Amino acid sequence: MITPSDNSFKTNNELPDFSNTQIAFQGKSNNFLNKSYWLFKAMSSPAITKLGMKMLTSCLNVGLPIVPLIKKTIFAQFCGGETVAECEATIADLAKNGVGTILDYSVEGEQQERSFTKTTEEILAVIRKSKDDNRIPLAVFKPTGLGRFDLYAKITARQTLTVAEQAEYFKVKARFNQICKLAHDMEVPVMIDAEESWIQGAIDDIALDMMRMYNRDKTFIYNTYQLYRADKLASLKADVYLAATDEFSLGAKLVRGAYMEKERERAIENGYPSPIHKDKASTDADFNEAIRFCMEHISNVSFVLGTHNADSCALLCNLMQKADMQRNASSVYFAQLLGMSDHLSNNLAFAGYNVAKYVPYGPVKAVLPYLFRRAEENTSIAGQTGRELSLIVAERKRRKMS
Repeated sequence: MITPSDNSFKTNNELPDFSNTQIAFQGKSNNFLNKSYWLFKAMSSPAITKLGMKMLTSCLNVGLPIVPLIKKTIFAQFCGGETVAECEATIADLAKNGVGTILDYSVEGEQQERSFTKTTEEILAVIRKSKDDNRIPLAVFKPTGLGRFDLYAKITARQTLTVAEQAEYFKVKARFNQICKLAHDMEVPVMIDAEESWIQGAIDDIALDMMRMYNRDKTFIYNTYQLYRADKLASLKADVYLAATDEFSLGAKLVRGAYMEKERERAIENGYPSPIHKDKASTDADFNEAIRFCMEHISNVSFVLGTHNADSCALLCNLMQKADMQRNASSVYFAQLLGMSDHLSNNLAFAGYNVAKYVPYGPVKAVLPYLFRRAEENTSIAGQTGRELSLIVAERKRRKMS
């Protein structure tokens, strides 16, 4: 196995080579490559992907015992396990390549208080584990795991809450605070994931409040900016200036976005302009400008670059080099999803950058919405599945696999 200590990146200006499949897939068995090949081959067809998701849902609804099949296929590709303990093998494998783990409890769509309490306790447990495990440098949580979707929507729309809803909202904010305070006390940075635009306003307000409280001396709380939204570059810039004025550091996770089709469909149904950029080029322009802006204000910003785009990763590498910035500076992290873009994650880590993989976990049935989004993403994002397939094919050829 090639290790970071074998390279010369630290003594020259060479940037990562994202086409290096030997590094990208080191530690992966031939059997793994074969399974990944056929999975991505299936996902390259939108028709097969949609049919497969419908069949899985129908089989589960009628009680057919297909959970073991799911666990061995799409779940094994994109998830670490059903529990934190089951994720240990994945955590160890990533660490061998210098890649950190972000344990992502991916149960979603819950509506009951007991579910919100359970999710909060799960996230707190992950933060406690992360404190004593340097293989897990960051934590994360999804706001809809802590409160009702419709409550966030009503707050975002600035509608008047009932007395009961006010009490419910107080509990939601208390859960946010419980998590963020522990993250601060344990010195484990935590990222607040983004949601749909019509509930994001409420989340942004809470995230800024948490940063004001806990990002005074160091960045522990990160909010997520979905740059496929036409207004989010301006929002990021405004928050950076607000942080400077209010004397806290801004934590920002930059992503392109995860709900494009849903956002556009809702805009059409409700007769308002879509909040999403008109094309990919506009999204890419805003995303890369966000990288430049964060680097220009790096003294008061820490950010996580959550992307599977090689050009954006290369841009940040170049900007860090021009700024004479250490590759493992704590204020910059690269992040990708487990099961995707190992050519980015492993080559970046090999070159000495901070890199972490999102490792989703949770009961198979509860994680299905996440898995379906991954399948849809690989099908709908131009070039994503083709890129994964071409890299796997190149590595199989390098290994002289039939």
